[in-house]
Amino acid sequence: MTDPLDPQLLLEVTRRAKRQLRRRAKEVRTNYPRSGLAKRSELIVARLVELPELETARALALFYPLLERGEVDLRPFDEHLRGRGIAVYYPFMTPRESGGYSTGFRPTRSLADLEERGRGFLEPPPTAPIARPGDLDWVVVPALAADARGHRLGYGSGFYDATLADVAPPAQTAIVVYDFQLLAEVPTEAHDVPCNLVVSDARTLRGA
Repeated sequence: MTDPLDPQLLLEVTRRAKRQLRRRAKEVRTNYPRSGLAKRSELIVARLVELPELETARALALFYPLLERGEVDLRPFDEHLRGRGIAVYYPFMTPRESGGYSTGFRPTRSLADLEERGRGFLEPPPTAPIARPGDLDWVVVPALAADARGHRLGYGSGFYDATLADVAPPAQTAIVVYDFQLLAEVPTEAHDVPCNLVVSDARTLRGA
């Protein structure tokens, strides 16, 4: 008889739950009216702008929205940060000759610096310097779902799991989600690190 507390079994149950939640979250967001997502994005940006944690920020990392997937539109937040003289970084993926990718964040002068480079999202120039620990004060990350503890459900590629560890800490991390994406609990594995803030269109939650 299989031991119900067997670690491998628990791991498989957790991963299965993640896959099911990920599939459902994608369906809900995809089917949500785009005009409604745009309004919710505006409210999220308004909350981000008012965060007291930004008062002393020098540099933030954002992500360019995949609007066809219904991601939170942070472009107005990018404009706001630049207007305050805050440096704005964006994520990149660079293929390694040995296989796999190098990941990280690079600074941009404007959104015009971002281009499609074959990875399905807009990336900063490959000649821009890579952010080192201490260069970023905050990293704003996307999610399909999140909970009040600061745990997020991503697309399953592990991009942010691998990349955040290079800069956070000392950088703080903030998840942005629509309020309907908040769950009572996101299934987690041993390597999952909670984020410091969760910002939705209706509330701001302080997690880790």
